Amino acid sequence: MSTKTPSEADILRPVNKFSKKYLALFGVSALALGAFLVAWAYQLQQGLIVTGLGDWGSGGGSTWGLYIGAFIWWVGIAHGGIILSAAVRLLGMERYMPIARLAEMLTLAGLSAAGFYILVHMGRPDRMVTSVIGHYHITVNNSPLVWDVTVITAYFVMTATYLGLTLRYDVSRLRDDLPSFEPKVGGVQLPDLYGLVYDALTIGYTEKEDEVIERMVWWLAAAVIIMAPLLLHGGVIPWLFSLLPAMPSWTGAIQGPQFLSIALTSAISGVILLSYAFRRAYDWDHIITDDIFRGLLLWLGFFCLLFLWFQLQQLVNGSFLGPLDQAHATAGKLGHPIYITSMLMVLGTLAFIFLQGIRPALFSKKRALAAGFVVLTATFLEKLLFVVEGFLHPTFDIYANVPGTYFPSAIEWLSLAGTIGLVVLFFLSISRLVPVVELHAIEHLRGDHGHEHGHDEPTDAASEPEVKA
Repeated sequence: MSTKTPSEADILRPVNKFSKKYLALFGVSALALGAFLVAWAYQLQQGLIVTGLGDWGSGGGSTWGLYIGAFIWWVGIAHGGIILSAAVRLLGMERYMPIARLAEMLTLAGLSAAGFYILVHMGRPDRMVTSVIGHYHITVNNSPLVWDVTVITAYFVMTATYLGLTLRYDVSRLRDDLPSFEPKVGGVQLPDLYGLVYDALTIGYTEKEDEVIERMVWWLAAAVIIMAPLLLHGGVIPWLFSLLPAMPSWTGAIQGPQFLSIALTSAISGVILLSYAFRRAYDWDHIITDDIFRGLLLWLGFFCLLFLWFQLQQLVNGSFLGPLDQAHATAGKLGHPIYITSMLMVLGTLAFIFLQGIRPALFSKKRALAAGFVVLTATFLEKLLFVVEGFLHPTFDIYANVPGTYFPSAIEWLSLAGTIGLVVLFFLSISRLVPVVELHAIEHLRGDHGHEHGHDEPTDAASEPEVKA
C-alpha cells in the first residue's frame, strides 16, 4: 500500500502534463472516430440500405441492429455511471469518492455516444428537426421514441448541472481565486490557458454558496436514484421494447429490472477500466487504491448475479408452457452462440469474483481490469442479440418461408469503434481541462477537516513523482 499523501498536485497532473502515450492514444481515438465519420458520410450519400438495415421483408434481416444495440449499451453505461456517483453522495460511500467524478463524466460521454446513434440511425439527421423537434408538442404525448429522446436530454442536462456545481468549488480554489486560499508553491494550479472556461464555470462564485450547492447536489443525487427505476434504464428505455406484444423476444415486465441490472453491471465495468487507466497513467496508487478496486469487483459480482437471475426468469417463462411464439423466440435465443458466449462470460466473471472473496490472494488490478472488459463485451453482445432476435422472431411472420439473417456491416462496426474513440477523446480532453478527481476526495483522503474555507498546506511541486504515461 502506498504511503504517499494525496495532494492538489496529484489531481492536477493530467491538466499540467503531456506524454507521448497521451498523444498516441489521442491519435488512435481520433483516427477511429474519423474513419466512422467517413463511413457515415457514405451512408448519408447512399442511404441506410448500405448497412442492410433497410432490408426486411422477403429478404429477411433486421431493420434494427448494431446501431440500436450499441445505443442501448451506451445509454446503460451512462445511466449506471450517474447512479454510482449519486449513491456515493447520497449514501455516504466515502470509500468511492475518488472515482465519483469519473462516473459522472462517464455519464456525459455515454449519453453523447448514445445520442450520436440516434442521428446515425435516422438515416437523415434533418428528421430530428422536421419530425421530432418540429412536432414535439404532438409526439411527446403518444410516442415512446420521443419519450426516449426527452429522458436522455433531461438526464444529460441534469448530469451536466450536477458536475458543473461540484466543479465550482474545485476550480475556484485551484486557481487561487479566493483570498482565504493559500497560494500553491511552484505554480501547482490550473493553467491560465483555459481561463475563459474557468471564468464561465465560476461566474458569481463566493464561498457562501458552498453549503447551498452541497444541498442542491444532494437533491440532484436523490432525483437520480428515484428516476433510475421509474424513468431511465428501468423505465422508458425498456418500455420501448416490453410494450410491443408482436415481438415476443422483447415483451414482458421483466425487461425493466433486467435493463437496470445490465446498466449497473456495464457502468461498474466502465468505471473499473477508467480508474485503472488514470491510476496507471498518473501514479494515483494512493488515490485510487486497491481497496476501491476490490469494492468495485464485489459490486460487479452482485449485479452480475442479478443480471443472470433476470435472464433465467425470462428463459424459464419463455421455455415452459408459454405462448408458442414466445417459446419459439426463446429457443432461437438459447440456440444462438452469441447468447451462450455472453452468458458464460458473465458467469465466468461472477465465479472469479466469488473465488476472490474466498481467497483474497487471487485479487490483482489486472484481473479486475480483465473482469471489467469481459463484462462490458458480454453486455454489448447481449444487447446486440436482444435487438436483432426481436426482429427475427416476430409473432406475425409474413415471410416465414425465408429465414431472416443479420450480421453487422463494416459501417456498423466502424460506428462502434468511432463511438469508443469519441468517449476516449472526451476523457482525454476533459482531463486536460478540469480535475477528474474531486478536491473534496483529496481532502478526505488526507484527513483534513479545515477545508471549508480552502486552507491547504503548500505543496512542493518538486516532490511530484514522475508521470508514467
